[in-house]
Amino acid sequence: MGRSKIEKASDPRGALVRLLGYLRPFTPTLVLVLILILVSSALGLVGPYLLGVAIDSFRDSAELLRIILIMLAVYLGGWLTQVVYGYITATVAQKALRALRRDLFEHLQVLSLSFFDRQPQGELMSRLTNDIDAINQALSQSAAELVTSLLSLGGILIAMFALNAWLALATLAVFPLMVILTLLIAKRTRKHYRKLQQNLGQLNSLMEETLSGQRVVLAFTQEEATIADFEKANVAVRDAGIQAMVYPLLIPPLMGVLSSAGIAVVAGLGGWLAIQGLATVGTIATFITYSRRFAQPLRHLGQLYNSIQAALAGAERVFEVIDEKPELTDTLDALPLEDIAGEVIFDHVGFSYLPGVPVLKDVSLRAEPGQTIALVGPTGAGKTTMVNLLTRFYDIQDGSICIDGRDIREVQKKSLRRRLGLVLQDTFLFADTVMENIRYGRLSATDEECVAAAKLANADQFIQRLPQSYQTMLSERGSNLSQGQSQLLTIARAILTDPGILILDEATSSVDTRTEVRIQEALLRLMEDRTSFVIAHRLSTIRKADQVLVINSGRIIERGTHQELLALGGFYHNLYMSQFKGKAA
Repeated sequence: MGRSKIEKASDPRGALVRLLGYLRPFTPTLVLVLILILVSSALGLVGPYLLGVAIDSFRDSAELLRIILIMLAVYLGGWLTQVVYGYITATVAQKALRALRRDLFEHLQVLSLSFFDRQPQGELMSRLTNDIDAINQALSQSAAELVTSLLSLGGILIAMFALNAWLALATLAVFPLMVILTLLIAKRTRKHYRKLQQNLGQLNSLMEETLSGQRVVLAFTQEEATIADFEKANVAVRDAGIQAMVYPLLIPPLMGVLSSAGIAVVAGLGGWLAIQGLATVGTIATFITYSRRFAQPLRHLGQLYNSIQAALAGAERVFEVIDEKPELTDTLDALPLEDIAGEVIFDHVGFSYLPGVPVLKDVSLRAEPGQTIALVGPTGAGKTTMVNLLTRFYDIQDGSICIDGRDIREVQKKSLRRRLGLVLQDTFLFADTVMENIRYGRLSATDEECVAAAKLANADQFIQRLPQSYQTMLSERGSNLSQGQSQLLTIARAILTDPGILILDEATSSVDTRTEVRIQEALLRLMEDRTSFVIAHRLSTIRKADQVLVINSGRIIERGTHQELLALGGFYHNLYMSQFKGKAA
């Protein structure tokens, strides 16, 4: 069944290359950004130089005024270019992130259910939110700042050596130590960011699970245990966060100390050169300014490493999901499944969710078009697994399943599922209007068709009593409706699909007897002239089934009509009598 969890990525360079791939469509725009950064960096170098010229020209008022005006123009131009390239960079980053989010979400839609069985929802949500946000920070801000810092470093070095080689060498005296410290600290940072992102995913998973199951938490008075579990995960995030943040925070103060030491060296050597007549006061002032600015890009690089490592860790986790291969894929010659009569054949089907733990063993059945097949048996016998295989949510390991003589593995999955209608025990409604929840069965359906489906499902009456009728907004999962009302909406949704084969999985098990009658009426309309598979614990609901298949431990142990199985006096008879305690059949 594949891996039990997503394997850890170990290729940050590969993640970076793939991230850059999302920027490739914007190459011309990024070239413009690079040009603007070059202009901004050049203007940043001109400012300190003009400051030195102004100091040396203090006796000439007209010249001093002219230089000051030029300096104002230079600084204003530098500011404007930063604003422009910052806006363009942010725009490009958001477009690239949109494409990345789209690829991730679209890929999640094609992954098999077995993948979601292995992955907590909160963990996947963390990859869609926290990890994408980390990439956002790097692309929209850090990338431009990184280029700017590197260009500034190179430009300052060239300018300093052009002005005075001795002072330039003095400025560089502390540079090797800066680089060594930055690399040593940076080396420890990435693994801590990776751990932080993983712990955040686990915390999100715990929160999502707890909020979804809040009713169970309260019912079993497990608030303290839940808080303890949360606190344990929260502490893990805190500790990982501290480790991820502390090392990078060492860089700015270290750079500050080394920068100050460098300035002291430049000032001392500059003073001696000025006394010897080898440098002017203005040149020394320019070098001191350059020395300060030389340290700034290094400090920025240390800080940017934070953001970049978080982005690479996030990118690795995102690409891990994108690289996950769907376990169920259409064959190259798969054809669409057109209108069907509804014949279904299970031929010696065997299936296991986990290797070596068979769930279905040598299951064979034949459903003629229009027949109703009831699947009964104890919990865990394999009933729901059979319908999961018919819908091809999972692929069988042995045997075959055919619809109208065609193996379902040889037809396109989407066309197969369009021919199937599902009404499940666990109803799922979206946070949208009643109308749109019904229309989800067929998005091209008109309002009139949705209303007609609701009437057939016995749902129209209660819908008309809602505050805005069909335009009433439902809460998440339809929590502002009763279980029976939610079930009637899912039946209306199934009616709208006009399926060739109908699957009812415990569709009435969670409602009262009165509501069950209304649901049964709706289901009978839906089942008319359709091949139907009905899973039911309440055996009274399947008396009229054409075939009743009794499943136990993954095998069909009895089959026949309701009356035939009662007369047999076997497993089904005992199961039925245990429910009705001797009432007449």
